[in-house]
This record gives sequence, C-alpha cells and structure tokens, in this order.
Amino acid sequence: MNPLTVGIPREVKHDEHRVAITPDGVRELLHAGAEVLIEAGAGADSSIPDDDFARAGAIIVASAAEVWERAQLVCKVKEPLESEFSYFREGLVLFTYLHLAAYPAVGDALTKAGVIGIAYETVQVADGSLPLLAPMSEVAGRMSVQIGAHFLERHNGGRGVLLGGAPGVRPARVAVLGAGNVGWNAAWMAAGLEAEVDLLDKNIDRLRHVDQIQMGRITTLTSNRGVVERTVAEADLVIGAVLVPGGRAPIVVSEDMVCSMKPGAVIIDIAIDQGGCIETSHETTHSDPVFVKHGVVHYAVGNMPGAVPHTSTHALTNATLPYLTELARLGPVEAVRRDPALALGVNTAGGHIVNAAVAEALGQTPVDVHVALSTQS
Repeated sequence: MNPLTVGIPREVKHDEHRVAITPDGVRELLHAGAEVLIEAGAGADSSIPDDDFARAGAIIVASAAEVWERAQLVCKVKEPLESEFSYFREGLVLFTYLHLAAYPAVGDALTKAGVIGIAYETVQVADGSLPLLAPMSEVAGRMSVQIGAHFLERHNGGRGVLLGGAPGVRPARVAVLGAGNVGWNAAWMAAGLEAEVDLLDKNIDRLRHVDQIQMGRITTLTSNRGVVERTVAEADLVIGAVLVPGGRAPIVVSEDMVCSMKPGAVIIDIAIDQGGCIETSHETTHSDPVFVKHGVVHYAVGNMPGAVPHTSTHALTNATLPYLTELARLGPVEAVRRDPALALGVNTAGGHIVNAAVAEALGQTPVDVHVALSTQS
C-alpha cells in the first residue's frame, strides 16, 4: 500500500503551545514516502516557523479543516477537544495523547465515528516502560519543582519558604509521591536545589535504584497510608506523580490529608491528566494555574510541558517519530501486527475500546485489537 498522508493541525487546547512534529521529523516522514500536511502557524509557539517546515518538505495548508480532511493519519499532542469531533470519520488514524480514562467523552466520540485512536501514553514495551510518555514525564517532573518553588513564595500565596533554605536555616521539605519518570525527575531536581526530599513508591526496586544513584541525598520511603499521611503533613511541597498506564490515577492524598498540611503549602498534581491523585484537585490552566483549598495552594495544569513548547516539542518528536513513521509507511493494521508495543497503544478501533486498562477505566469490555482493526482494513 502507499504510505499514508500525515496531517499536523495546530493545537487548540487552552494554552497548549506544542506542535506534534519538528522539521527533522518531516524529513524522516518524507524519506519514508509519506506526504506531510501542516496547518499554517502550527509550530509558531514552539519557535518553529512555517518556513522551516516548508524547507523540510511539508505542505503548509491554511486551515485545520483541510488538514483533517486530507490526512489519513492525524498526529497531535493533546486529546482532541469537542470542537474537533466533527472532523472524525471512519478509518481515520489519530495518534496523540488521549487519556481516555480522564476524558471519556473523547472515547465516546472516537468509537462512534470509527476512528483508530492510538494513544502515546499506552504504547508500552516488553519491560513495562512507556517510551512515548517518558519524555513529557521527564519535562513535567523537572518543571514541577520550579513551579513549586515559585508558588511557595509568599507573594504567590505560599509559605514563604526557599527550597534550599539558607545557612543555618532548614530547607523546604518536598514529598514526591511516585518514583516513575515524573517522580524521579522531580526528586532529582528538588535535591539539586538542596531541599529535603522524600520519595515514596510501593515498588522497592525503584526506590533501591534511586537510593543507589543518589547515595542518601533523597530519602526513599515505601508508600503506605501511614507513611503518606505523615510525610504530606510535614511537607512544604507535595508533588503527585503516580500513574496507572491507561487507567485513572488512584487517589493517594485524601482531603483529610490536605487539611493536615501547613497553611501556604503547595501541591502539584501532575497526575491530573489521568484524573488526579489528590482528592481536592481539579484541572487548571496555564493562564489560571492555581486555587487554594483548606489553606493549601493547588496547581493542577493538565498540559504542564506546554509551557516550555520548544523543549517539549523536540523531546516528544524524538520519541514518537519511529512509531509515526511506521504507521505512515505500513498503515495501522500492519504496523500494529509487527509491533506489540504499538498494539498496546491502540485505544479505539472498529467502534470499540480495545485497550484493556482503558476499557476497565471506562466500565467497558475490551475487544481484541487485531479483530477490531480487521474490520477497518
């Protein structure tokens, strides 16, 4: 079969400044034989002008509607909004972060239209790692510390605590919940600023790995309710970094625990795009990022890496491009047949939910991905 035409629309989510590909990514797709359509201005906020895409060989088109209509494979950064649902059609391939457990209306729209929805966050390799979630997790984890430091400043609503303290003054206490890519990067950055850092996880092997690298600079704690209660109560900054691939994040910090925190303490709920792991959280935006509940500042922006789009766009494309190229070159049926990791990335096909974790989160019964795709081949 001929390679699929790839379309890159401009992101429409509030304060989302990333774009789904770089000019180097365009060149790789063209080398694989694919045509690439990019909506005018799609890369402007990532400091990638249309001319750079055009020189790489992309076709710049005037509107999002044209991208969606002409493309067989649409690649985005964030989940489609309701304003984009009208572009859906049977057999269209959509490759992006979907987070259907947190946004079930998107799943409904994809299945009703017969879209093959492939989610970055559920592509999973044999060792259990999530290669397309990892780069944005790393960015979000690192960002969480500088954001937390900002909102700990008194004029921003915080306790007036400097993360690293000062000679003769105790540094801030930072509790990081989850030792995956997000949590590990957050803990590393906080330790680098000389905060006192507690990193909690149920996986002792991950904690052992961190302990061996950091050699005592980060305190590792096996997570259970009692440990979480005590650690959160003592913390100046709590970073929620738990993940269930494809599923809704579990509530790790209850409202009672939030009530026990110091006035002016800060919570960063990075898991908010999976529903959140702090009971008192609700999603916020870059333009209105925080709210205060029980005296605690909550930050719960669902697209944190969108604030640093140049870095994020390049990091994301580095990870997604090999999969995007294979989807374009082979089509979804053959690409998924060849790559079990990509098969786990498929969330919707043939009008069904096909990823088991996503189906469980949505209260549905999954259909075998290969069976579902065979109805659209």
